[in-house]
Amino acid sequence: MKLIFEKSKAGISCDVLPPCDVPDAPLSPQTARKQPARLPCLDENQISRHYSALSKRVFGVNDGFYPLGSCTMKYNPKINEELAGLPGFTGVHPLQPEYTTRGCQKVLELAAQYLCEIAGMDAMNFQPAAGAHGEFTGLLLFKAYHESRGDAARKKIIIPDSAHGTNPASAVMAGFSVVNIASGPDGCVDIEALKSAAGPDTAGLMLTNPNTVGIFDPNILEITRIVHEAGGLNYYDGANLNAVMGIARPGDMGFDVVHLNLHKSFSTPHGGGGPGSGAVGCKSFLSPFLPVSGTCLAGTSAGAPAPSYSGQSIGRVRAFQGNFLVVARALAYLFTLGKENIPEVARNAVLNANYLMEKLREKFPSAYPGPCMHEFVISLEKMKAAHGVSALDLAKALQDRGMHPPTIYFPLIVHEAVMIEPTETESKETLDEAAAAFLSIYEDILTDSESLRDAPRNTVIRRPDETQAARKPVLRYIAP
Repeated sequence: MKLIFEKSKAGISCDVLPPCDVPDAPLSPQTARKQPARLPCLDENQISRHYSALSKRVFGVNDGFYPLGSCTMKYNPKINEELAGLPGFTGVHPLQPEYTTRGCQKVLELAAQYLCEIAGMDAMNFQPAAGAHGEFTGLLLFKAYHESRGDAARKKIIIPDSAHGTNPASAVMAGFSVVNIASGPDGCVDIEALKSAAGPDTAGLMLTNPNTVGIFDPNILEITRIVHEAGGLNYYDGANLNAVMGIARPGDMGFDVVHLNLHKSFSTPHGGGGPGSGAVGCKSFLSPFLPVSGTCLAGTSAGAPAPSYSGQSIGRVRAFQGNFLVVARALAYLFTLGKENIPEVARNAVLNANYLMEKLREKFPSAYPGPCMHEFVISLEKMKAAHGVSALDLAKALQDRGMHPPTIYFPLIVHEAVMIEPTETESKETLDEAAAAFLSIYEDILTDSESLRDAPRNTVIRRPDETQAARKPVLRYIAP
C-alpha cells in the first residue's frame, strides 16, 4: 500500500474556501515558516479511500477477540461515545468563563465522587494524560509529602520484579532510585525480601493487585503494613483494577495513592497512543500536594474531612482538566452500570479468564497454579525446548486464526510468557472459539512445527524481519 505522500500530486486539492472577509494578519518573519509545509496534495475521493483502506488493515476490538494481557481491551459501549460527543462537551473551551462550564464541572465532580468510592480514596485529580503519567504524578505526591516533613532520606521506591516497566521508569523520573524485589514461587511478593528492603530510606512501594500474573496477593494487608511501619507510602497501579472494582478497594488494602486507567477499566477505546486518562486518587493527607487545576475533591471516606489545597501543590502536570472527554465517557459507563453492576464487571472478567485457563490447562498449563483473576500467564519454555516453537510463533499463528495475539514475553519472570486477558465483554462462544484456535496450534506444534515459524500467512502483512527492523528502522518518508 502506498503512503499518502506517494499518492500526492502537485496542484490537486479539495478545499473550497470563500474569500477572506477580514484583514490579513500575517505572522512576523521570526515566527513564519521559511518554506511552506510539505503536505500531500489529493482530492477528497483519494483521501477518503486512503483512510478507508488503512482502516481495513488494522485489527481492533470491533474486529474480533483481543486478549492482550494487562491491557483490558474490552468492548466499549457506543452510548458512551454518544454522550461524550454531545455538543456541550465537545464544544467547550478550557478558557471559557467558569460560569459557562457548569455542566462540564459537574461531570468532573461526579466522576471524582464515584471513582473515589470505587478506589477507596478521598480526592481525585484528572490532569494526568495516561497511566504512566499518573504513576509519575503519584510519585511526585510521595516526594512532596516526605519533603514537607523534612524526611529527605527517603529516596527509594520498592518495586516487585513482575511490575509493569513503567513503574521503575516513573520512579526514576520522579527522582527516586528503585529497589527491585523478587517474587516468590507463587508469583506474589516475597514477604521476607520486602522486610529486608523496607527501611528508613524507603519512600514507598509500587504494586498492582491483582498482580501482573493475574493473582490477588493474599498477603496484601501485611505488605502495605510493612511499608507503612517503615515510614513509606503505598502506591496502587490501577492497571488491573478491572478484576476487583466494586468488590475490593485499593484504599482498604492500605494504599495511599492510586492511578486509574480510565481508558481501560472505565471503557474508553484505547490503543495506538490514545486517548487516555490516568486519574490519580489519594488519601486526604496527600491532597494538599495534588496538581493545581484539573482537580475534584471528594472526601468520601467515612468521617474524613473534605481535602483542601495549599501552596504545597506539585503544580501542573498537564494543561487544564486533562482529557475531559475520557472522563465524560467513564462517567457515562458508570451511570450505565450503576452501583449494582460494577461488581458484575469484575466477576465476569474473573469468570472468563478462569474459564479460558481451564479450557487450555491440559495443553497449555498456566505458569502459576490455582484460580486466576482477570488474566493468566502460560509459558512455552518447555515447548520451545522440545519443538522449537516460541511464544512469538504462537502469537503469529493466532493471527492466522482471526484473533489478536495475547501479550508475549511479559512479565519477565516467566520465560516464553504468553499473558491472556479475555475481559468480561466476551461471550462463552468467543472463548470456546479462542480455545479451539489455541488447541489447533498445539496439534500443529506436534505435527508441523516448522510451518508455525513462518506464520502468519493469511494477514495483510507477513512476519517482518524484526532484527532488521530494530537495526535499520525506517522512521520517515524520504521523497525520491
